[in-house]
Amino acid sequence: MAIILCLETATTNCSVGIAKDGKLLSLKEDNSKNYSHAEKLHVFIENILKETGLKVDDLDAIAVSKGPGSYTGLRIGVSAAKGLCFSLDIPLISVPTLDLLAYKLKDRDGIFVSMLDARRMEVYSAVYDAEIKQIRDTEAQILDENSFSEYLEKSEVHFIGNGVTKFEEICKHSNAVFHKLKYPSASEMAEMAEYKYQKSDTEDVAYFEPYYLKDFIAG
Repeated sequence: MAIILCLETATTNCSVGIAKDGKLLSLKEDNSKNYSHAEKLHVFIENILKETGLKVDDLDAIAVSKGPGSYTGLRIGVSAAKGLCFSLDIPLISVPTLDLLAYKLKDRDGIFVSMLDARRMEVYSAVYDAEIKQIRDTEAQILDENSFSEYLEKSEVHFIGNGVTKFEEICKHSNAVFHKLKYPSASEMAEMAEYKYQKSDTEDVAYFEPYYLKDFIAG
């Protein structure tokens, strides 16, 4: 049973939540077109603590989205999480970003594909079953009309994330269901972070780094 601050910064969605015993108490998000993490993240943390009547010393752990995703966004979120963990001497919990997207579909049947835009026709993706168990490793892949055909031939496949729109343009399979304009959020992190906290599944604060998947390339 814990009070956990949840930070999600892997995409344009700057998302901060506070959870108690796996239940979300409060959430603040800004999903503007341009990244607002540097300006908004610490402000959101302060605001959400005030809204819930909690102090920073009440926190039992910090949970952060580990990637893949935006290099800069991940770096800002992880730096903030590590700084809080160091100063408060509390555990750091990491949650895979693509798991958070799949978790939005947890009450549905079929196969789930979390998909984050990685420029042009490339995406970061992972495949899950209906119990949110990963059944294909996370990959950076170039999309074409045959992508995910092995799953589409077997059952309904739900595609979710900000990479979905580009795949919808080339995938016309009748089993494909597209959930557009969905972004990873701290709202899905509460239950997952609590589960990891109870298992003491935490990170080494000194050495933890985001899961970038690909090397950073300046655009």
